[in-house]
Amino acid sequence: MDHLIPSHQGRPSDDPIFALNSEAVSRKQRGEAIVNATVGALLDEEGNLAVLPTAARAVREVKAVDWATYAPIAGTPDFLRAAIRDLLGSEPDLERTAIAVATPGGSGALRHAIANFLEPGQALLTTNWFWGPYQTLCEESDRTLECFEMFREGGALDVASLDAVIARQIDRQKRALVCINDPCHNPTGYSMTDDEWRAVVECIAERAAEAPVTLLVDCAYFLYAGASDPRAFLRHLRPLVGRAPILFAWSASKSFTHYGLRVGALIACVADSRERKGIASALAYSSRGTWSNCNRGGLVAVTRLLEDPDMARACDLERAELRSLLHARVVAFNRFGRERGLRYPRYDGGFFVTVFTPLAREKSAAMRAQGVYVVPQSRSEEGGALRVALCSVALRDVEKLVDALAV
Repeated sequence: MDHLIPSHQGRPSDDPIFALNSEAVSRKQRGEAIVNATVGALLDEEGNLAVLPTAARAVREVKAVDWATYAPIAGTPDFLRAAIRDLLGSEPDLERTAIAVATPGGSGALRHAIANFLEPGQALLTTNWFWGPYQTLCEESDRTLECFEMFREGGALDVASLDAVIARQIDRQKRALVCINDPCHNPTGYSMTDDEWRAVVECIAERAAEAPVTLLVDCAYFLYAGASDPRAFLRHLRPLVGRAPILFAWSASKSFTHYGLRVGALIACVADSRERKGIASALAYSSRGTWSNCNRGGLVAVTRLLEDPDMARACDLERAELRSLLHARVVAFNRFGRERGLRYPRYDGGFFVTVFTPLAREKSAAMRAQGVYVVPQSRSEEGGALRVALCSVALRDVEKLVDALAV
């Protein structure tokens, strides 16, 4: 007799990325020379977690009462204002239409978007190379995942494929929720060009005239983009104001190197005040019905990091050092990757890059035998790719990593 409902039976007990990481860490602890490019956390050159000192101080200085007290269901008002200002402060047309709800990291923001902008059984739309937990989040919410081709021949974003799949979704489910992970797409490392953003926004605006279409931007890694202005992409979203809601999955995990603090927000830009109020209520209701409320101490610490001018400046300087650390690895990967003939998208910043290869699972297993760990992502038996978390690979190991990928 099975008491677990049928749709939840047979589910894996551990995320495959974390399982691979656990194996790599175990082998390294036994003294083996291991290159571990699996988990998306930024490590220093000695393999230790890179933590912003100012962020760590802010967490330590949170008063005991703030750790112990419940937070408001939607999050503390100061935090919500600070998160909106942090992302959208340079774009008044977006900021004036924005509301937010606190979530446990960016994953919580994605969960709320899926549960509130799609009916059960409907499909989230994203690129065919995607962060694996998108699938998990959809399945756990009784939704599904549908993809459009991310790249056309030559490596540019395939906006025509996006448009075609949105049209099919409108015909089938009478609405669409489009998730774009940018800048620094996880897992490919690709950041969209200005022309690509303009084309995506034009596509969504045109389709939004036919049915409810919502854009969800997963921008967890935006502060590590190769561009000099990591918020530059936002200006391309202005034409959507009043035509389609814009959602942002905002996360403090990467921005402040405190992954375990679980502080994030779903930010929603909605022009109509009545609809904006209704969405704010729905998101708060969802919070009550899932995690109830978030970590108040974490919200207090992150609010201080965003709002205290001295702390904000210190974090910017400390983060710039980490961006330089990561950029050196990106430069080395591109140099060695071109020399070895690797196939991968344009990569100029971010935690990850994806290398295209046939028989990805077999390739990953062969690399593990060499002590090099990456994450296989197969789309078919004949083709697939390997997700490489360059954020966790020391500069001195990049050449060894590329050599293993190139065999």
